[in-house]
Amino acid sequence: MKFSCEKGFLDQAVTTAARAAAAKSSIPTLEGLLLEANHNLRITGYDLKKGIYTNVDADVSASGSVVLGAKIFADIVRKLPDGVVTIVSDDKNMVHISCGNADYNIMGIDAGDYPELPSMDYSSSLALSQDTLGQMIRETNFAVSDNESRPVYTGALLEVESDVLTMVAVDGYRLALRRENLDRCDVDECSFIVPGSALSDVEKICNRPEEEVRITIGSKHVSFTANGTVLISRRLEGDFLNYKKTVPTEFPIRLKAERRDLIRCAERVSLIIDDRTKNPLRCRFGNGSLTITSATPLGRAEDSCPLEGDGQDLVVGFNNSYLLQALKAAPADTLLVNLSSGNAPCVLLPEDGGDKFLYMILPVRLRAGE
Repeated sequence: MKFSCEKGFLDQAVTTAARAAAAKSSIPTLEGLLLEANHNLRITGYDLKKGIYTNVDADVSASGSVVLGAKIFADIVRKLPDGVVTIVSDDKNMVHISCGNADYNIMGIDAGDYPELPSMDYSSSLALSQDTLGQMIRETNFAVSDNESRPVYTGALLEVESDVLTMVAVDGYRLALRRENLDRCDVDECSFIVPGSALSDVEKICNRPEEEVRITIGSKHVSFTANGTVLISRRLEGDFLNYKKTVPTEFPIRLKAERRDLIRCAERVSLIIDDRTKNPLRCRFGNGSLTITSATPLGRAEDSCPLEGDGQDLVVGFNNSYLLQALKAAPADTLLVNLSSGNAPCVLLPEDGGDKFLYMILPVRLRAGE
């Protein structure tokens, strides 16, 4: 195998594919990247759960393939000087990498030992702009659970109905929902669950806002294609929360607030809260104002911001991180804050009460002195 390509293009491709390589595995090839040189160069990373392959324009002098350790190869390419990189491998999988005055000889692994990526049994597909999908992931993925005892919630639900894509993440303490129209869709309705880690990688490959990302849904896997890069992930199996029945719809208290005011107020009061104490924010919704206080072993903090409406002096406790993450993710300057009681969830909606986004945060029980 022998090929040459620009260092910048190679570096970007290696970084992308390496996201799917296993950090540590009993199978050495899973810690590596598969390089296949034919008409161009294809680089693949795969950890048996998620696979990423991307194509690079290269001048291929001799076809072939080899597996190189993902970390060492990525480190080498990153440190190479700018210019044309030439990579040559022999029949014993010894690989020579050169660029400018830099030369490396590293041992590779036979490509025949690399596992095959899962084949996609095509079921249906849909498409939307990379910018839109990236925003949806950023504005929901923070609520994906990291509790492996409930695997289905370590992913986000993607649901298609009437050419509208809804993405939902939930971890038992909060729920994040985003909804957007699809550019293309060949199915009336479907739903599938994608691991949150895979969606994080999808967001990173969606780096050309105006271009399209195509989602292909199979019976066991789902693939995302953008910019010559394909990410294939297993679907999570299980019963996801029925969010349509879980989210309350009737609220005796509806308030309007500027998102930035809420964020600044909550951030100021959160300065005395640390990971050890995890004391909640005490939020008092008054007539035209919200007062937030916190009390920890470090001291006490209080701040207030304006609201539109009467909160009837309702007091609700919130985890400061959960509240702030929802506020920062909400894609609107003005929010509708919906409340029922001190023990009921708070639901954040667009100012007009529409359904483009929804964030639900469960309250925290307040103790005396908090």
